[in-house]
Amino acid sequence: MNKMLIVDIETTGFLNAGGLICEVGIVELDLSNGDKKIIYNELVKEDGFNESHSNSWIFSNSDLKFSDVAEAKPLDKQAIQNILDTYPVTAYNKKFDFGFLRNRGINISKELCCPMLKMTGICKIPSRSRYGGYKWPSVEESWKHLFPEIAYDEKHRGGDDALHEAMICHELHKIVGNLEE
Repeated sequence: MNKMLIVDIETTGFLNAGGLICEVGIVELDLSNGDKKIIYNELVKEDGFNESHSNSWIFSNSDLKFSDVAEAKPLDKQAIQNILDTYPVTAYNKKFDFGFLRNRGINISKELCCPMLKMTGICKIPSRSRYGGYKWPSVEESWKHLFPEIAYDEKHRGGDDALHEAMICHELHKIVGNLEE
């Protein structure tokens, strides 16, 4: 495997709470040299998006505006499917991102491991749980572990987040080798 895709979606909330996708970013990563490029970065207005979503977390924690999503095109499932069929795919916290995509009928047939779960044993951030162990590291925590000399504030925007997650995946590939399940 020389190339892979990293997906990052932004939503109005959690899937089980009726959250809607409002942005999709997909980056192609060349594992042989670390080259990366955004190949899809689109705002999305899904059916049901309305004023009740105006106080969603994403609009308070990024530069994404409610009005931007209100004026966006519908989710282009076929375009996304065509891209995801080209190379193996992952997402940081893929259960979240893939859950939304699969719920919308998008098939992910070439699935790679979850970088967040792989980074858990590398970052070794103690869990505050009574059960102990390590917590799942955020993107920023993984970034600080792998790139301590490079400042990064997660923008919570599809394309930008996917680019930084691709850098994490490239470093992870150098550490663990195989990113397949």
